[in-house]
Amino acid sequence: MSLNLLTQEEKDNKADMMSVTEDVLDAQGIKCDAKIAKVSEETIRKILIEVRKRRRKRANQNSEIKEEEEEQEATITSRVPD
Repeated sequence: MSLNLLTQEEKDNKADMMSVTEDVLDAQGIKCDAKIAKVSEETIRKILIEVRKRRRKRANQNSEIKEEEEEQEATITSRVPD
């Protein structure tokens, strides 16, 4: 049964989705194997919500790190005499 729950972006980033999903399943004590097919649609939707939260959080953290690095680089560049 295909539920078509993923967005196109999520489909394009399948490896990342799988990694985060495995983390969520581990956190919820669900073994990631063939038994996942027996999980209810409601549970799958809840798992997907958690996966999306974690991916957004990671993306925000990565964005903040990039901004900090760019600010530090700009500070260093402005200090270098001509």
